[in-house]
Formats: sequence, structure tokens, C-alpha cells
Amino acid sequence: MATEGGADEPFTVPITVRGYETDTQGHLNQSVYLQYAEHARWSVLQAGGIPQTTLLARGIGPVTLETTIRYLRELRAGDEVAVSCRFVWGERKTFVIEQTVRKADGTVAAEITATCGILDLTERRLLKDPRAALRELATDPGVLGLG
Repeated sequence: MATEGGADEPFTVPITVRGYETDTQGHLNQSVYLQYAEHARWSVLQAGGIPQTTLLARGIGPVTLETTIRYLRELRAGDEVAVSCRFVWGERKTFVIEQTVRKADGTVAAEITATCGILDLTERRLLKDPRAALRELATDPGVLGLG
């Protein structure tokens, strides 16, 4: 079950590492970290009251422009992790989502930083104020750091 977090605690999504997600050394495959991060980002939007259908109906969608992953500890099949999302809003067309993949014992396995924007799906350009667009759609803007 996802947690909405409070003022000091980011939104998190629990995930169990599955065997088919591991590589030949038994570690979580590097590409799966991206999938976990993306799952958590869509989950936080959903928790904020912005399902994908709402975004599409408005003709907009989130885009990831850059992602950095810092691998700190290995993950293996069966490991329980929590993937967090914290929005860092600026005054520009882009914003940053900071994410942490944390094992059940609290050990940080990876840190993921994504530079994102909100794309106008017709114009194919980033919205000038992604914060305002998401705040307008959200039923719980606090989950997105818009409270």
C-alpha cells in the first residue's frame, strides 16, 4: 500500500523484487530501477487525484527529460523495497522528482533524480507552468508538494 507521506515524509510505494527482474549475477537489473521509479511517479499522480485518463483528456502528459541513478546497494529477488517520490518545484518549465529506493531495513539501495516537465500533447511543447497545471487537476495537491 502506498503512503501519502506528511510534510517531512515523501510519498512511497512498496515493491517486491521479482526473480525475473534480476540479471545473471542475481542483482536487480539496472533497467528495472527505471521501471520502479516510473511506477512510483504514476502512483503519486494517482494519489494526488490525477489519473492518466484525466491528463489525456486535458491533452497533456508528464515527460522525463533526464534521469540519473546512483546505485548504492544491491537488490535481490524477494527484497522488499519502498520507492519514494518528492517533487522539487522551480519557476521554470521543468521540475525535479527525487526518489529513493529503500530496503525494508532502511538501507538505501539507489537514489534516482529525474528532470521532468508536462507536455502539451497537441503542440508538442512543455507547458510554461507545470505546477499550475497539476495543481488545477489535483484533488490532493499536497501529495505532489503543491500544498
